[in-house]
Amino acid sequence: MTTLPTFAPNFTTPYESGNRNQTTSWSDCIRFYQELAQAYPDVLHFVEIGRSDAGRPLHAGIVTADGEFDRERLKAQGRPVFFNNNGIHPGEPEGVDGCMALVRDFCLQPERRAALGKTVFLFIPLYNVDGSLNRQNTSRVNQEGPESFGFRGNSLHLDLNRDFIKCDSLNAQAFNQFFSAWSPDVMVDTHTSNGADYHYTMTLIQTQTDKLGYGLGPFLKDQMLPAIYAEMAERGWPTCPYVNPIKDIPDHGIEDFLETPRFSTGYAALHHTIGFMPETHMLKPFADRYESMRALVETVLNFTVANATSIQRLRAEAREAASVNKEVAVHWTADHSQPSQFLFKGYEAVYHPSTIGQYVRLSYNREQPWEKTIPYFNHFIADISVKQPKAYVVPQSWRAVLERLLWNGVRMQQISEDQVMDVDVYRITGVTSRPHAYEGHLFHDDLTLQSHREQVKVEAGDYLIPLDQPQARYIVETLEPQGHDSFFRWGFFNSCLEKKEAYSDYVFEDTAAEILRDEPAVRVAFDAWKQENPALLHDQTAVLDFIFARCQRFIEPEWNRYPVLRIN
Repeated sequence: MTTLPTFAPNFTTPYESGNRNQTTSWSDCIRFYQELAQAYPDVLHFVEIGRSDAGRPLHAGIVTADGEFDRERLKAQGRPVFFNNNGIHPGEPEGVDGCMALVRDFCLQPERRAALGKTVFLFIPLYNVDGSLNRQNTSRVNQEGPESFGFRGNSLHLDLNRDFIKCDSLNAQAFNQFFSAWSPDVMVDTHTSNGADYHYTMTLIQTQTDKLGYGLGPFLKDQMLPAIYAEMAERGWPTCPYVNPIKDIPDHGIEDFLETPRFSTGYAALHHTIGFMPETHMLKPFADRYESMRALVETVLNFTVANATSIQRLRAEAREAASVNKEVAVHWTADHSQPSQFLFKGYEAVYHPSTIGQYVRLSYNREQPWEKTIPYFNHFIADISVKQPKAYVVPQSWRAVLERLLWNGVRMQQISEDQVMDVDVYRITGVTSRPHAYEGHLFHDDLTLQSHREQVKVEAGDYLIPLDQPQARYIVETLEPQGHDSFFRWGFFNSCLEKKEAYSDYVFEDTAAEILRDEPAVRVAFDAWKQENPALLHDQTAVLDFIFARCQRFIEPEWNRYPVLRIN
């Protein structure tokens, strides 16, 4: 039997023991932490928190300065929690290797451990387990190293950084429960970026500050981000906002990335967690990406430790404010009328004819660096807001929605007996969906609604979900259909969009004439439709479908009726 070498006593990581152009394998990564936890049980607790879709274990670790690992006791003590997620895209692995070294240093260096104070360092070492085992060196087309790495898709061919709300993967289901149970104050989710060429090794996506809102947004924008940028510059890794050009090159300006809840930082915002998604630059050497990533994680951790009291207070205030009945934003858009400025270091953009096609291609000339102020569009405004209800009612039949709410710590109660409630009901009046599947769903890009008051019978066993609870923001942004990543947009209620009954045209032709006689509203709508669509009058199906869909005689009450009810 082959005996694997041990990492003890110095616990040098695979990255450190090689040529600095290697990333660990999943098996070596997990074995490293297991041996480290066995050697330092009073510093590191390493556990399995779930399974991947291919049946492999998903792990997490906890580091504290005093050896307390029980979550309930830590929460009762009000301990700050810093969370580092790694390897969601295994082809972007520098965070995986950097986290291994940082946790090792907590174990081996008492002064570093003591600097944590009361802060809990929580981490997932390698989130996309299945993708990490699909190991090669070709899937990251333009990336400089490492020599071999994992693949973005998991075993279901899903991008897990689009899955935090819909939870198609077992990974996301475990993550939702893990995250909501710990409720971290700050999260860093490590990545590598594609895109334009520029000087910086490190770029940074943060929870969009206007969307984060409450007191947390201004704190992040005015205090936390300036401190992070300053410390990163002092460490020798000057950092810029994620390079998201509004046109083809950064020269024209860059815009904050709107990280909706399908992404880790947007999901974190639903829990009032300050989230960061550092993106190292693909064209920089892997060793530089590793060093800058470790510097970024340590920088954000240092700020969290030093400012934990303020962050925790602001989160508590945000949770309280979100639970109050008021007008709330569920959809955001960039405001280009209010740009700020950023002193950016770029390279000259060059346009010249392609050698393989009849078009002009873009390249960057690193022999022509420049530094100048460019527009930075980091102000966002709410373009859709709703009046927050006192509660929602979700019928018990919508199990997939209810279980996701429960995974996120939502408090709900079952209705004890059948009753009639006076509620607000949405009807879907228009839906535009993507023409092709997106992460396993036909995502609804746009929709229009009508809301009206109605007396509706709710049944014993249906769920009443009050909004006077800490998870109010998560509830509103997933159950309001127009939210960026609502359950409706992801297709959890698609069956409501289907009319179940049909007609036989040779019989319905006479009935349609009666409907036009007896229902004036249908007659008016039909006359207008005829004026707008004269060519369709030759199409019997189009004519009869129009009348059938709008008549009251054969109405299907559940068709286009959103089943989640609002109690005001």
